Amino acid sequence: MVKHSTKNINKVVLITGASSGIGLALSWVAAKNNCNLMLTGRNQDALNNLKIEIHNRFPNSQVQILAGDISNEPFCHDLIKNCIQHFNKIDVLINNAGMSMRGLLNDTDLSVLKRLMDVNFWGAVYLTKYALPYLLQSQGSVIGVSSIAGFKGLPARTGYSSSKFALQGFLESLRNENHKTGLHVLIACPGYTESNIRKTALNANGEIQGETPLNESKLMSAEEVAEKIWQAYEKKSWYIIMTLQGKLAVWINKLWPRLADWLTYRVISKEPNSPFK
Repeated sequence: MVKHSTKNINKVVLITGASSGIGLALSWVAAKNNCNLMLTGRNQDALNNLKIEIHNRFPNSQVQILAGDISNEPFCHDLIKNCIQHFNKIDVLINNAGMSMRGLLNDTDLSVLKRLMDVNFWGAVYLTKYALPYLLQSQGSVIGVSSIAGFKGLPARTGYSSSKFALQGFLESLRNENHKTGLHVLIACPGYTESNIRKTALNANGEIQGETPLNESKLMSAEEVAEKIWQAYEKKSWYIIMTLQGKLAVWINKLWPRLADWLTYRVISKEPNSPFK
């Protein structure tokens, strides 16, 4: 379990995708650690309920919410403005919100790839850009929730892998630009996680696929992922890859990329209703 940290008292943490999954779990971890929260997601009711529940359990943690779509640049500007108006600072920006997809490029409508780039990449870029002056003032942290798909291109996930590669390149460049400013940048790569992202993944036609192709009972819990991310944040880590499978995938891809291609194809081709069957 993550220990309650007195050093985080009154720190302001902005979390995207907070209405479910990893974002929801991160909200609870940050509240446990005495932080004030600015939360966003697309589900207004879920955010309302979360605000009430956090207030009831952790009354010292102030919570502000603003529902919206982070792929909309004006919304991102308003979200940062709202956060500064309420808290006068930002200490941690957690770019967690994301979408997935499943389908062969030959069959996939280009609007699917654009939608994933808009949310997974551009949403993080917009928010980081508008939050950056305040994060530099606080010598704060930018955290991007990525994936092994940001290290290794996955078949039938062209849009998802592309967006995660772009996100990681953006965050690495940002880190490199800020060697002397005190800004901390963390790239967090969970394994397959028990969350809503696969159930809301888009198919080749841009429709929500519904049922996940994975056995959810064998996946990491969102709570476990959130606690590992928080631990990495407190250690000021640059990267965290959370599973042995993920670490092996990264190293095999560096040393034997053709073997990595074959292994990823083999794994994904065995998924239920795989597009390769």
